[in-house]
Amino acid sequence: MKRLLLAHVLTLWALVSHAQDYSISGYIKDASNGETLIGATVLIQGTSKGVVTNVYGFYSLTLPADTYQMEVRYIGYDNTTQMVDLTQGNQRIDVELSSGGQELEEVVVSADAADANVTDMQMSSNKLDIETITKIPSFLGEADVIRSLQLVPGVSTVGEGASGFNVRGGSVGQNMVLLDEAPVYNSSHLLGFFSVFNPDAVKDVNLIKGGIPARYGGRIASVLDIRMKEGNNKEFHGQGGIGTIFSRLALEGPIVKDKASFVIAGRRSYIDVLARPFTDVFDGGAALNFYDLTAKANYNINDNNRVFVSGYLGRDNFKFDEQQGFNWGNKTATIRWNHIFGDRLFANFTTFFSDYDYLLSFGEDADDQFDWNSRIRTYDFKPEFSFFLNPNNELAFGGEIAVQQFDPANATIVSEGQSQNISLDPKYAFETALYLSNNQKIGKSLQVEYGIRYSNYSLVGPGQAYFYGDTLAGKRKPLEEVKEYNKGEIIQNYDNFEPRLSAKYLINSQNSIKASYNKTTQYIHLISNTTASNPLDVWTPSSNNIKPQIGHQVAIGWFRNLGPENNYELSIESYYRKTKNQIDYIDGAELLINEEIEGDLLSGDGRAYGLELMLKKNTGRLSGWVSYTLARTELQVDGINRGEWYATRYDQLHNFKIAAFYDVTRRVTVSANFTFLSGTPTTYPNSKYVIQGSYVVPHNNNDERNNVRIPNYHRLDLGATIELGKLVKQKKFHSELVISVYNVYSRRNPFSIYFTQSDTKPQAGSLAETQARQVSIVGSFVPSISYNFRF
Repeated sequence: MKRLLLAHVLTLWALVSHAQDYSISGYIKDASNGETLIGATVLIQGTSKGVVTNVYGFYSLTLPADTYQMEVRYIGYDNTTQMVDLTQGNQRIDVELSSGGQELEEVVVSADAADANVTDMQMSSNKLDIETITKIPSFLGEADVIRSLQLVPGVSTVGEGASGFNVRGGSVGQNMVLLDEAPVYNSSHLLGFFSVFNPDAVKDVNLIKGGIPARYGGRIASVLDIRMKEGNNKEFHGQGGIGTIFSRLALEGPIVKDKASFVIAGRRSYIDVLARPFTDVFDGGAALNFYDLTAKANYNINDNNRVFVSGYLGRDNFKFDEQQGFNWGNKTATIRWNHIFGDRLFANFTTFFSDYDYLLSFGEDADDQFDWNSRIRTYDFKPEFSFFLNPNNELAFGGEIAVQQFDPANATIVSEGQSQNISLDPKYAFETALYLSNNQKIGKSLQVEYGIRYSNYSLVGPGQAYFYGDTLAGKRKPLEEVKEYNKGEIIQNYDNFEPRLSAKYLINSQNSIKASYNKTTQYIHLISNTTASNPLDVWTPSSNNIKPQIGHQVAIGWFRNLGPENNYELSIESYYRKTKNQIDYIDGAELLINEEIEGDLLSGDGRAYGLELMLKKNTGRLSGWVSYTLARTELQVDGINRGEWYATRYDQLHNFKIAAFYDVTRRVTVSANFTFLSGTPTTYPNSKYVIQGSYVVPHNNNDERNNVRIPNYHRLDLGATIELGKLVKQKKFHSELVISVYNVYSRRNPFSIYFTQSDTKPQAGSLAETQARQVSIVGSFVPSISYNFRF
C-alpha cells in the first residue's frame, strides 16, 4: 500500500516537473474581521482557469508565465480584481473581501457562489450559513444547527426527544460529527431538542451525505463537518441573547491585531432556576439544566505558518434529588498547525482529544445506591496535505493515527450497606489510515475526483476475548471460552481499502450531471436498548465477534440553475446504499452492564434507496426552499422477522419540508417551516395471553419486527425577527427580538404507541381488556420570545 501511494505521488509530480509555470497563492479573508473564507472562487479572466479556497481559506493556482487579471468572488461580498504578473516568478497574494453593498436589500440563503449548485464538484451535500440558521423558526426561539439540517432532503429524526439525526437510512451512530476535526459522540442537549453547537461560535456547516472524500473515514452514513469561527483579529465584538430557556454570550477580538485573535462563547439553561420560586419540584438538590463553553484562538506566526487551538466543554444535568439522576457531556480539544511548503503544497497537522461520558445514579441513601458511568475517549493525530499540481489537478493525501478507550460500565451496587462492584473491563483500540485522492479537470465539461483510503483497526489488550458457540438463529449464543490478552497484544485486527469516486459533467452553464460512489468502513458501534438513540447508549469497538460495518453507496443527480441570475436552484438525486454487518439484537437482549453482550448481538445486511428533490430560491424578499425525499430503509438479519427484510425504526417513505423567509421591511423578517414525515415503523403484538382472566401478557406469535407504523408526523412553525431601533448611542450596537411559535396547530405527534392492560378492573367472568397508549413529547403549541444583541 505504501509503495502504491508513493508511486502515485511521484507519477503526478513528474507530470508537472518539466513545466515552466508559476503559482499564485494565498488566503482569501473577510476584510471586516480577518476570518478566512471557505469556498471563495478565484478566477483568471479570459480563461477557464480557476480554483476554490479550501477549508482554511487557502488557494493556489499554477499558470504559464504571463500577466493576468485575477478575480475573486464570494456570495454576499463585493467581487475584486487585480493584475498579477507571473513573468517575475511565483506570487503570494492574500485578498480581503468587503461585504456587499446590497446587504440590506435582499435575503440570501446560500453561502456559495451563485452557480455553485451546478459547477461544484461535491454532490449529496448541504451547506447552511449561520445567517440562514438563525432565521429558521425553532423550538423556544433558539437557533440550532442540527434541527436546521433536518429541513434538507435525506435528513430526518424519529421524533421530538430523540438524540441526533438520521441520514439516508443510517442510524444516529453512523454519522461522523466533527467540531474542528474532533468527533462529537453525542451532539444533543436536552434529549435532542437542542444541539451542542453554539451558533455564535460556528463559522461553517457542511453535511456530506454521499460522495464522501477520501480524507474522511470512520462512519458509513454521513459526515457533518462543523468549523468554528477564528475570532475577529481587527476589533473587539460581542453578541448574545436572552431566551425562554437559556441565555448565551460570545466575545471575540484581537489578541495581537491582524495576527492573533480569539472567540469564546457560552450558554446556560435556567429552567430549574426560573421555576424554583413557583414549585417545590427542585427542592432537595433536583436540577434540570445544560451548559456549554466553546473557545478558539489562533496566531499567524508568519506568512507560511498559522496555529489554532480550540475546545468545547458541555454537560446536561437531570437530577431528581441530591442522590438520584443522570448527566452526560462532551469534551474536545484541538490543536492545528497550517504550514505552506513553497507555493503549491499546503499542509495541516491536527491533533485532538475527544471525551464523551455519562453518569447514572439511583438510591435514596448511601446504604441503598446504584452508580454507573460510561465513556469513550479518543486521542488522534492527522497530517493532511494539498498539492496544487496545476490548474487541472489538485492532489490530497495524508493519514491518521488514533487511540481509543472504551469504558462500557464502571458500576457499583450498594444494598443494605453492602457494596458490590459490577464494573466491566475497559477496552482499547488502535486505528490508522492513509488516503490519497486527486481532483482532476478534463476539458471544459468533465471533472472527476478519485481516491482511495486504507484503514486498519486493532482491538488490543489488556482485556478479555469471548468465544461463543453456534445456536439457533435469533437465540443467545452459548459462551465456550474466555481468553486473556496482555497489554498491547492484538485481540482482533481488521483492515479495509475504501475507494472513492465522484464525477461532474457540465452540460452547459445552467445544467450538470453528477455521480458518485464511495465505500466506507465503521469500526465502532452504538449499542442502544431503545427505539431512538439516547444519551445512555454505549459505544463498543469491533472485536472477534463484532465485525466492522461496511457501506457502499452510489448516487446520481441532475443539477439545474434557473432565472436570469441563477435565483433558483433545482437538484434531483437518486441513491442506493448497501451495508454489511449491521448490529441488531435478539429478543430480550441484555445490553447494559453485560460482560457477555456480544452473545446477544446479531449481524445482518442493510439497504437504503431513495429519491431526493430540492428547489431553492436564494435571493429576493421571499426566499427559502422546498424539499422532498422518497425513501426506503430495510434490514435483513438471520433470526429476526423469519429472515426476511424488515423496515428499520427510522424508515420514512415520505419526507416533505418547506422553509420560507420573507423580508417584510429592512427591519422585519417573517419565516415559516412545515414538516411532514411518514409514520415510523414499530412492533405491535398480534396476540395475547390472559392469565386467570385478570392479567394480560402481549405477544407477537409470528416473529414479526416493525410490523406496523405509527401515525404520520406533521408540524408547522412560525417566526419573526424584528430589528430594534438603536437603544444606545453607539452605532455598532444592534439588537433584535425573535418571536416564534413551535407546533402552531398543536399537533400531538406520536413518539411511540404501546399497549397496556386497561385500568378498569375486569368483572367476574370477563377477560381483562387492553388499551393503546400514545406518548407525545410535545402536544401543544409552544410560543417563545428571545432578545438578541451584538456590539
